[in-house]
Amino acid sequence: MTTTLDRTEAAALRRDEADPGHRDRFLVPPAEGGDYAESAYLAGNSLGLQPAATRAELLEDLDDWARLGVEGHLEARRPWLPYHALLTESAARLVGALPAETVVMNSLTVDLHLLMVSFYRPRGRRTRIVIEDAAFPSDSYAVRSQARFHGLDPDTTVVRPGSGEEVLDLLAREGDTIALVLLGGVNYLTGELYDIPAITAAGRAAGAVVGWDLAHAAGNVELRMHEWGADFAAWCSYKYLNAGPGAPAGVFVHERHLGDRSLPRFEGWWSTEEATRFEMAPVSRPPATAEAWQVSNPPILALGPVRTSLSLFDEVGMPALRARSERLTGYLAELLGAVTATHPLTLLTPREPHRRGAQLSLRVERGGADALSRRLRLEFGVVTDAREPDVVRLAPAPLYSTHHDCWRAADALARLAGEES
Repeated sequence: MTTTLDRTEAAALRRDEADPGHRDRFLVPPAEGGDYAESAYLAGNSLGLQPAATRAELLEDLDDWARLGVEGHLEARRPWLPYHALLTESAARLVGALPAETVVMNSLTVDLHLLMVSFYRPRGRRTRIVIEDAAFPSDSYAVRSQARFHGLDPDTTVVRPGSGEEVLDLLAREGDTIALVLLGGVNYLTGELYDIPAITAAGRAAGAVVGWDLAHAAGNVELRMHEWGADFAAWCSYKYLNAGPGAPAGVFVHERHLGDRSLPRFEGWWSTEEATRFEMAPVSRPPATAEAWQVSNPPILALGPVRTSLSLFDEVGMPALRARSERLTGYLAELLGAVTATHPLTLLTPREPHRRGAQLSLRVERGGADALSRRLRLEFGVVTDAREPDVVRLAPAPLYSTHHDCWRAADALARLAGEES
């Protein structure tokens, strides 16, 4: 038996009464246009909203600096010397890793380069790097530069299959030529969730190293990186993790690599054992943890918002967030179905909930994605994200987005797209 979706605004508000989320824990920007005070903020896949607790907790760290100066390294209410360790267990839970496998440090592409120093080791026939065809440009730049660094031609070394199925096929046919598989867990453009365990297993069976860019997956979908056996992963914390623009990234290195002293690795002040760091010895003594990949001392004032955000994920839990995400994207997909059926818009994201994250991407058939996104914001207060020339991305983040946000987006899109019909 099928039921007809109630597409009214009142129905959306009733859904929110039954499924409220945690919007009150965030600072939602005011709407720049339309009939509502707050934005319908659907751009958390680009930059998450600020948790309400961030300002006060960040000011505590600033106050300790003012009060203690250098002594804050050991005497602050959250001492700076071991500060990064305050984030480790929460970050590990977020991605399904062991604490020893996890560290928060640097920024995403810097971390990918530090990891590729260890894990991209081209030899003989096994030189190629696999990324997805629609990879985020930064990943493409990173792997191409790694190929050049090793004296290889990036145009022939980097291969870009177009789907998860094509990745699996390539590994089955030509796995002995693949040195590294490095894919985005959730594709930034389409919102597709890759089959991380299947691709990881296939890559490792083919003799390749398998790493993941979890920028659009961490805080978005449930992850079990230790269980799935990936060699490494990295993720940013300013999208679904809501830790602020340019916030520090996270790193996972599987425990089978942690004691391997034969792995090449760049080192610095924070990659030696904490217990002996101030002996000032000239030779590093790296711990048998992911912290061995740290280089510099961490930026305390940037780590604070990451810690604040991770505490929210610990409190709410990824299973509950993932379930709410599927409800929100399912509702939005149904609303958009009526829009795309009669307007020049096409849904790019897989329709099956288990094959997507908290994002639905629309192709604007006549282009002008940026102009459409701008009109949504300025005329209706609906904040989306455009990727030129023709993709508009809508990401109902389950911590703070609402069914009413989804309704507002679909209603605005129908009105604007109707002008072009």
